[in-house]
Amino acid sequence: MQISKKTFSLDCRKCPRLASFLAQVREDCPDYYARPVPSFGDLNARVLIVGLAPGMHGANRTGRPFTGDHAGVLLYQTIYDLGFSTHPVSESESDGLQLKDCRITNAVRCLPPQNKPIGSEVNNCNPFLLEELEQVPKQGIIIALGSVAHTAVLKALKLKQSLYPFGHESIHQLNPDLRMIDSYHCSRYNTQTRRLTHEMFRSVFVRTRELLDQK
Repeated sequence: MQISKKTFSLDCRKCPRLASFLAQVREDCPDYYARPVPSFGDLNARVLIVGLAPGMHGANRTGRPFTGDHAGVLLYQTIYDLGFSTHPVSESESDGLQLKDCRITNAVRCLPPQNKPIGSEVNNCNPFLLEELEQVPKQGIIIALGSVAHTAVLKALKLKQSLYPFGHESIHQLNPDLRMIDSYHCSRYNTQTRRLTHEMFRSVFVRTRELLDQK
């Protein structure tokens, strides 16, 4: 586990609603991780994937982002296909999977009720996200999974939201050394309703690989 450098704590309790909810989850599901979920992957990766928040039976259970639920099935298969991981399936923290030139984090590190964080919770986690963004090397790429992640990245970098509208596969030049590509979140709802198809999701990562490989 490689944790960002300064302020993130596995014992963070900045958000009273989330801390209370996690305490109840730990009581109801004592074998669940049920704590703030750290980022996963190489600290020096050129690709940083930003999701929304841990899922109840996914990262909140396993302690690794996008591991154990439907969204993770599509994400890990896709990044494997594009050469960003050693295995196509993420099962647990101890499964030996490694990311290659890729790191995964969330806009909010704790499980929110009904998978819906409120604005103050996104704000409280924003310094942790900024740390992750500051670690991305020059010419790195952020992949924002959903509008909340997109907005959280802009907020962390103090960029004006209206100048960077969210749109699936939109590419934003955030500064001379950093770009962001948007994607609809790979949630079960989005894939079942076909708002996001596997081909649409893969296209985001194909484009990311192309940009990284440009001289």
